[in-house]
Amino acid sequence: MSTENLEVGYNSRIEGDVIVSKADAVINWVRKNSVWPMPMGLACCAIELMATGAARFDMSRFGMEVMRFSPRQADCMIVAGTVTYKAAEVVRRVYEQMASPKWVVAMGACASTGGMYRSYAVMQGVDRIVPVDVYISGCPPRPEALLDGMMRLQEKISQERSLTQLTKKR
Repeated sequence: MSTENLEVGYNSRIEGDVIVSKADAVINWVRKNSVWPMPMGLACCAIELMATGAARFDMSRFGMEVMRFSPRQADCMIVAGTVTYKAAEVVRRVYEQMASPKWVVAMGACASTGGMYRSYAVMQGVDRIVPVDVYISGCPPRPEALLDGMMRLQEKISQERSLTQLTKKR
């Protein structure tokens, strides 16, 4: 049996008692399995975000159970709901206070595109102020959709170049 095609944990191979792998693969495996989200619950989508962390849907199965309400302790911002221009300044400031690497999830139609609100007070997508990694559609999206979006974020994290991110800011 060839050990080159055998994947264990984080894309490695076993040679005797030593596991050989790439540094990027190990760092990304740790990062994708320990995402600490910061909820930015701005409207009704925040209720679905709270339901995702509850026992029925259990985000902790994916290593995301530690909801952090301090930007210095979080690495993933989940923007859930309508972003008004008044709130946009706060969202941007919180994003800038997060440590790198950091990711953003736009949860719901309002966070992604402004939703049904075509008004002077509502921003037409949070991607105008912060870079968004994953968009989750729906009004409001079900907890299953948020879990799917978070798993897509994990896939994205596992494909990143980690060592180059350590030396440059996003």
